[in-house]
Amino acid sequence: MRSLRHNPIGAYEKALVAGSWDSIFEQVNQLSFDFLELSIDESPQRQERLKWTLRECDDFTRIRNSHGQRVPSICLSANRAFPLGAADEQTRRQGIEIVRQGIELADRLGVRTVQLAGYEHYYDEPHPLNGEYYLASLRECLKIAGRYNVMIAVETMDTRFMSSISRFLWSRSRLERSPWLGVYPDVGNLSAWNDNAVEELELGIIAGVVTGVHLKDTYPVSGDSPGQFRDVPFGQGCTDFAAFFRMLTQREYSGPFLIEMWNRDQQDNSALAAARSWLLEKMDEAAEATPQLPS
Repeated sequence: MRSLRHNPIGAYEKALVAGSWDSIFEQVNQLSFDFLELSIDESPQRQERLKWTLRECDDFTRIRNSHGQRVPSICLSANRAFPLGAADEQTRRQGIEIVRQGIELADRLGVRTVQLAGYEHYYDEPHPLNGEYYLASLRECLKIAGRYNVMIAVETMDTRFMSSISRFLWSRSRLERSPWLGVYPDVGNLSAWNDNAVEELELGIIAGVVTGVHLKDTYPVSGDSPGQFRDVPFGQGCTDFAAFFRMLTQREYSGPFLIEMWNRDQQDNSALAAARSWLLEKMDEAAEATPQLPS
């Protein structure tokens, strides 16, 4: 079977050493990644990107092209402060506005996918209608996405609301059919919440809604623990990468992978390079161990 190592494998911007765009794209190339996933988080510096002028977009595109690199997706986590399902209407409107700006930026940069965190609320207290508000806001965002031919991909998250692909599909069934809505599963988040995490991802593959796969390890949620969703070294958590890769190999998944890590002020990329090597080895092992499905 063909190894998944031949699929596009990308680096998350926040996994790299911070620097100029030239520096960032040099790191992407030095580490042999196929693309960069841009981050627009809650920080004022990254949110300023939502207001880039055409000249600023052209400058970014020129630098990207000079390094022969791709930026097919934006992680728009700025919405965590303005969740689409917030009880406060003004907060929801601000959230929709952030998504609109993210979609318009994606259009200017030639980015295909805007990834949204599947948080119905985050910092505020829960409300009985958070889920309904989230769906209503997402409906508005999909109208904007359709006007620009940009895909919205909802990430499976570290909270229960969007903790599985089954939950995503249920939410999707409540909306008008849209070709602009997909899911961006995080295998670590799926594994922390679900005993049948591999089957959950396979459900998304069969349904044809997976736009990409985040690779991350986690510690599980249990009655005694809230789990740990960041900074778990690959191979030390609950994510069964061998099983995920065998399934994806058998299903002939050809989409992208994104290694989700965070550079905590390290001045080198040794941890990211080691993670990439470890994951490629697991992908090769899966190819050798996977029988082909009958045609």
